[in-house]
Amino acid sequence: MTKKEEPPPSRVPRAVRVASLLSEGEELSGDDQGDEDEDDNSYKGLPNGEWHTGILNLPLSSSPRIPEFPPHPMDGLPGGSTPITPVIKAGWLDKNPPQGSYIYQKRWVRLDAEYLRYFDSNKDAYSKRFVPVACISRVAAIGDQKFEVITNNRTFAFRAESDAERKEWMQALQQVVADQRARVRLSNACLSGVQGSELPDHSGSLELRGFKNKLYVAIVGDKVQLYKNLEEYHLGIGITFIDMSVGNVKEVDRRSFDLTTPYRIFSFLTDSELEKEQWLEAMQGAIAEALSTSEVTERIWTVAPNRFCADCGAAQPDWASINLCVVICKRCAGEHRGLGAGISKVRSLKMDRKVWTETLIEALCAAVTTTDLAETQALLGCGAGVSCFSGDPDTPTPLALAEQAGQILQMEFLRNNRSTEVPRLDSGKPLEKHYSVVLPTVSHSGFLYKTASAGKPLQDRRAREEFSRRWCVLSDGVLSYYENERAVTPNGEIRASEIVCLAVPPPDTHGFEHTFEVYTEGERLYLFGLESATLACEWVKCIAKAFVPPLAEELLTRDFDRLGRLPYKAGLSLQRTQEGWFSLIGSELHAIFPERPREEPLQLRKLQELSIQGDNENQVLVLVERRRTLYIQGERRLDFTGWLMAIQKAAASSGDTLSEQQLGDSDIPVIVYRCVDYITQCGLTSEGIYRKCGQTSKTQRLLESLRQDARSVHLKEGEQHVDDVSSALKRFLRDLPDGLFTRAQRLAWLEASEIEDDEEKVSRYQDLLARLPAVNRATVKALISHLYCVQCFSDTNQMNTHNLAIVFGPTLFQTDGQDYKAGRVVEDLIGHYVVVFNVDEEELRKQREEVTAIVKMRVAGTASGTQHAGDFICTVYLEEKAAETEQHIKIPASMTAEELTMDILDRRNVGIREKDYWTCFEVNEREEAERPLHFAEKVLPILHGLGTDSYLVVKKHQSMEAMMLYLASRVGDTKHGMMKFREDRSLLGLGLPSGGFHDRYFILNSSCLRLYKEVRSHRPEKEWPVKSLKVYLGVKKKLRPPTCWGLTVVHETEKHEKQQWYLCCDTQMELREWFATFLFVQHDGLVWPSEPSRVSRAVPEVRLGSVSLIPLRGSENEMRRSVAAFASDPLSLLRNV
Repeated sequence: MTKKEEPPPSRVPRAVRVASLLSEGEELSGDDQGDEDEDDNSYKGLPNGEWHTGILNLPLSSSPRIPEFPPHPMDGLPGGSTPITPVIKAGWLDKNPPQGSYIYQKRWVRLDAEYLRYFDSNKDAYSKRFVPVACISRVAAIGDQKFEVITNNRTFAFRAESDAERKEWMQALQQVVADQRARVRLSNACLSGVQGSELPDHSGSLELRGFKNKLYVAIVGDKVQLYKNLEEYHLGIGITFIDMSVGNVKEVDRRSFDLTTPYRIFSFLTDSELEKEQWLEAMQGAIAEALSTSEVTERIWTVAPNRFCADCGAAQPDWASINLCVVICKRCAGEHRGLGAGISKVRSLKMDRKVWTETLIEALCAAVTTTDLAETQALLGCGAGVSCFSGDPDTPTPLALAEQAGQILQMEFLRNNRSTEVPRLDSGKPLEKHYSVVLPTVSHSGFLYKTASAGKPLQDRRAREEFSRRWCVLSDGVLSYYENERAVTPNGEIRASEIVCLAVPPPDTHGFEHTFEVYTEGERLYLFGLESATLACEWVKCIAKAFVPPLAEELLTRDFDRLGRLPYKAGLSLQRTQEGWFSLIGSELHAIFPERPREEPLQLRKLQELSIQGDNENQVLVLVERRRTLYIQGERRLDFTGWLMAIQKAAASSGDTLSEQQLGDSDIPVIVYRCVDYITQCGLTSEGIYRKCGQTSKTQRLLESLRQDARSVHLKEGEQHVDDVSSALKRFLRDLPDGLFTRAQRLAWLEASEIEDDEEKVSRYQDLLARLPAVNRATVKALISHLYCVQCFSDTNQMNTHNLAIVFGPTLFQTDGQDYKAGRVVEDLIGHYVVVFNVDEEELRKQREEVTAIVKMRVAGTASGTQHAGDFICTVYLEEKAAETEQHIKIPASMTAEELTMDILDRRNVGIREKDYWTCFEVNEREEAERPLHFAEKVLPILHGLGTDSYLVVKKHQSMEAMMLYLASRVGDTKHGMMKFREDRSLLGLGLPSGGFHDRYFILNSSCLRLYKEVRSHRPEKEWPVKSLKVYLGVKKKLRPPTCWGLTVVHETEKHEKQQWYLCCDTQMELREWFATFLFVQHDGLVWPSEPSRVSRAVPEVRLGSVSLIPLRGSENEMRRSVAAFASDPLSLLRNV
């Protein structure tokens, strides 16, 4: 049979080349017969080597003994723990299949110091076969241009193009084999079998997508090796190996995962989910090994004795015992680890980069040469105590003596041999001098039950069968887990420096009663379990101490639900993300910030806002409490998701009692807050309010959503009927387990209602009110304040004090309605509201104004066909419009721009310095203009008039100082001059531009603004009342203003038609003068407040909805003063509407 003619390899189309990883004629199905063409077609669809490698190629170092070869895809990989082995010889050879066929096929063959490999082409990254040089017994010529590579169990036949080329290949192979044997003799390590002294970290059979049978896969160091089966694994002849320095693994589904490289994706399938997790963990370890550094290794190997294992003599050891100061190989490291950390502390020279300080490297290099260090070593070996008392209080330990003597190497050696107990002094008197003693290393050991690590949150319950019993050791900042207490090599390790979160789920969350979760920077979650609460608590405390720095040790004083570090932004430092330490304890979030003073914990049930901003990739958790806002960023998805769910759960209502509800700052439950606020705004004039019942189904759904998370529920007119909301509030109050007035005091309240003397009765009510729990007391105040508002509109809603008492008496005292005393208590509290709650006249007047504004808006809304209902919540920004600077704040009817500005600054802890003119601006993005609000201007009407392209921002008014100086120096109250004018008539803000900019003469006085065609004109062309004008800074660019100093002026006519026009000044100073004059004449000369209270003012009152019922912060007197009240004649209020 003649050989089939083939084109040169460079001309073979890539799509036709064989993509199989197997040798010729070797199908994975086990059929050893058949030609190669059939075998190739079986795997033609598998990609291999199609990655463009132009940017990955690095030139090989030139050497007279190593010729230049075409670059290979795997050359020039990023540096890992295994250096790239130089290619000794490479080229095209004909290879004979193992079936003995006469048809040779071309293969690209590469030889280096470790392997002989052949590929389909010189561009493939992964070989069809690799033969370790250690397996080759001899190389022999067998005929014309042919030679054989003979191993103990198999022979590989090749054919060269000429006898000279064959001779070169044989000489290169023979030299490599001789060098390999010389290295073995030098290291004095007997190679057993094929695998040598390096045992696999993990091995087993896996299905690889596209192949018929399972492959045998072994993870050795930083490589994943593929073999046809277990037999060939033992022979050492494999298919290919994958360098994990360019690898990445990810889960696909329950039993499969992908190993991704730049050249190919290997899709593996396991038999179980547990097995998949084990393979993922092992491959992650191989990636870590591949990305480790060899810098420490090379430095330590510069000392000749450190080039061999101190125990067995193996060459190039990459492990060390840092307390014994010896270098050991990987196999001996397992033996040392089995002795326990108290005897030998084992660390990797390549992976434990943070351990290897400059001093420790010097100590290890000098251990065999320095006399004093060797003597110290000998003393410790004889049983001397590292922490023994030296007898000198100034230097109580050998470590202190070494520090005093300046023995740096001795200090490092003693630290690594220090016991876990701090030495105690015998003297009973406290020492006056405090010593700087390094904290002892946390150590703990015992059996734990562990599941396979996960890459996503644990949503489902893990059964007891999914846990495996492991012997765990925590020492020197490393948590290692072993198959059993006698095992010397750990199944895995968790470094304390990589732990970012430690969580303790509630009991019985999983198959074991007590569990805890460990989250790492590598986005892995480890679940451990125990039956004993005491043992579980000990492990949690030890792990917490191992990874929490001294800065945050305060967080360890109490049992926590979740502990860890998170990136955050707070205060005005929003440009720089910092890392803080957080502890979740019940409904409190404790935080330690490195560069900020200690703060009170966040009361999660009292948050004003809890929201998530950003997209799925860059989520930010926003927590808004009074006077402060905290932004927690989701840098790592896994632990951030856990924190997010835990904080949301802690911030939600946890039970049925009042104290377990989401609360406002003044301890009013948010569920009461929401209902009372809605009815105040939408139901004060609703006939039969609270007497009529809502639909049962709607009421039940609303109550369930409020109980689940009242903070996120926003009631809106048209979506919820007032009767449904009122019924939900009554149902909530009636279903309270202990009642609003508590079971213990309920009878005393009922008895007080029978007192005939009003003064004595009121005094008794005040006494009983003071005895109620804080949450109950605040809720009673808020509810009675609201009912007082309702009865003031009894002519409209038909609900006077008596009718309200009939409804709420049985509800609040949870009776069947037969006891009239319950209704009498409610009637007395409403009737004597002002006296019982000490409401003063000023607060009554303020309350009247706010409710009047609400009713006016509803009447105006009804007339115009629009309704403003629900919470009046405004988003206000600080300095700029950005997600990190926004604040959500309630806007009551009486709030002024000054109050809003100060409230925003208080929340963000912004101090006001002299000549800081902080102002609230109304910004119109469409018009590219902004208007600083006057300090006394009401915010609520502006809020309802804002369009979708407008917003409010609090920032410094940069021109205010110059404007104040101008107003103080000018003479008279008028201003006149030339400005460029352009009119823009607009009906309802649609904007219909007309003409360009023209020079016009303006005169502004205290009553109007007049426009003249020129200076000499006697009759104005236009005239506008100055009080009806809104003046904005800026002119939109598309109008092409002649200067950059412009004003946008809006005038609303009596017919509610808007006229809009634009003015341009020649200089910035001229612009400031015109704008200052506008402010002066519009506000009767009060441009800026002169009271010093602007810098240091009282805490602003926080409203219940848009009505000032109970402040969300402040003293008890402020709470009493802010209770709402109206005049005794409600008709007088309606006449003002």
